[in-house]
Amino acid sequence: MEQERDGDKKRSKEECSRPQSEREEWARSKDNGTSSGRSSDLPSASSALCSDDFQKLKALTDGPPKELKIRLIKVESGDRETFIASEVEERRIPLEEITIKNTASEIIRACKGARLKGKFKESYLLPAFSVKPVLTTEQPICREKLNPPTPSIYLESKRDAFSPVLLQFCTDSKNPITVIRGLAGSLRLNLGLFSTKSLVEANGEHAVEVRTQVQQPADENWDPSGTGQTWPCESSRSRTTIAKYAQYQASSFQESLQQKPVGKIIKFGTNIDLSDSKRWKPQLQELQKLPAFMRVSSSGNMLSHVGHTILGMNTVQLYMKIPGCRTPGHQENNNFCSLNINIGPGDCEWFAVHDNYWEAISDFCEKHGVDYLTGSWWPVLDDLYRANIPVYRFIQRPGDLVWINAGTVHWVQAVGWCNNIAWNVGPVNSYQYQLALERFEWNEVKKVKSIVPMIHVSWNVARNVKVTDPDTYKMIKHCLLQSIKHIQILRDQLVAIGKKISYQSRVKDEPAYYCNECDVEVFDLLFVTSENGSRKMYVVHCEDCARQRNPNLSSVVVLEQYRMEELMNVYDSFSLVSASTCFINVNKQEQSFKKS
Repeated sequence: MEQERDGDKKRSKEECSRPQSEREEWARSKDNGTSSGRSSDLPSASSALCSDDFQKLKALTDGPPKELKIRLIKVESGDRETFIASEVEERRIPLEEITIKNTASEIIRACKGARLKGKFKESYLLPAFSVKPVLTTEQPICREKLNPPTPSIYLESKRDAFSPVLLQFCTDSKNPITVIRGLAGSLRLNLGLFSTKSLVEANGEHAVEVRTQVQQPADENWDPSGTGQTWPCESSRSRTTIAKYAQYQASSFQESLQQKPVGKIIKFGTNIDLSDSKRWKPQLQELQKLPAFMRVSSSGNMLSHVGHTILGMNTVQLYMKIPGCRTPGHQENNNFCSLNINIGPGDCEWFAVHDNYWEAISDFCEKHGVDYLTGSWWPVLDDLYRANIPVYRFIQRPGDLVWINAGTVHWVQAVGWCNNIAWNVGPVNSYQYQLALERFEWNEVKKVKSIVPMIHVSWNVARNVKVTDPDTYKMIKHCLLQSIKHIQILRDQLVAIGKKISYQSRVKDEPAYYCNECDVEVFDLLFVTSENGSRKMYVVHCEDCARQRNPNLSSVVVLEQYRMEELMNVYDSFSLVSASTCFINVNKQEQSFKKS
């Protein structure tokens, strides 16, 4: 065989050593012979070919050699271009047929082949993924069922508090609100750290927002003239300190011993920020005794993956009250769950309605001239009962924790003198995620800022959390899919008009961005302008608002915060994992959260 190969080499050398004219003539005769298709032009195998050549020819007659066709897809990221190798044996998938089963490269290819005109706009959530319970209001409900009993769990030990059954019960979509009695005792929580006396000693000059209100019974809300009940519940704002409000609390208690006036003006100390870990170290450390799903920060809490502080949501807030102080009706920001612990010594009265009825309550607000999302309102109970809306009503005693499930509408009034602490959590489950994303899109329609940047959070959860629930996985994956589509189509449109896109990576603890005009979340592609003033400021806009200011975007700088291949890798790596694998990873993550 070596000799035969050497012979082949010699023949090649001989052919190459022929004069140019002779080689050209040889090539022409070879071409003419093979292209004519006449068998007489082909030399016989026995006379002109050795056995090795014959085997090669036989292999070719059996069919062409198999090839893997590869196409290089150009992906532009900032100032550089990269290419993704993609098999092209498969047909190009139309954009409308793309699902979460497709790879990131297939999504990019579909976007590039879509040839869309105008702005691309699709929901981040599919209706087919809905996990909300179906509640009907068509048939009248008897008065007794319009006041359903509030689920109340009595804890007897620390083991009860850490039971997975408690988490399952609290986050069940059928349970809008749960009272956990005896929590402080079973966990030996020192709630005295949050008493007025302790707060004054710790930081008496700390700022307090004050709401001035009219004191009235919890189930009534009279109009200013006092002639009828209404929904608007307005209050004026001012500021004071913890020490000064403590004096007000004490003097209010002394006054109550002498008289019991109705309709007097009262002051509610609200939104007191306890986020400073140095200033409030003993208080915040005490809350680490809570089960992981209740903690301010934990690996299974979506709000712990925001990457920056959202005051009152992933930090603790304090409320200082006297009898009659009201927290008006509302759903939590982006429908996230929340916790509220009554420090005491007095009680609080709560009212709550399942998320399924929020639109009916919104209609009442509109009818009474108050904005549901941003206004201050106190529902008239008879209006709700006539509309077939069940209302949970209960008393929260000192040491009780109230778990407000995702989307629950609620309003609260102090019965006695007390302090409360509260914060939000985002369990990684399908019900919470769906309601958060629904409110994110509804806020955009109503031009209200989503305090939680849901697109930003979804990408961070995909990077950092092992998801075991199929419904939750499908929802998050679809959100990422839609995000990639929005980004790629917008990039292609910008490149097509010759707009430069500059890469500027995110830095640690950098917040998510919102449009300076319409407050919509702006993810990855930032439209930035410089504002002239006493000092130069750079302002972020969404594409729509940037074009309203400057249709051809000539004075707008477009910044890209993630390279497309980075997002594609996150998308392709995000997969459903088994519960057993997740259990090991969650334990590791919790340890890292405790250390940090």
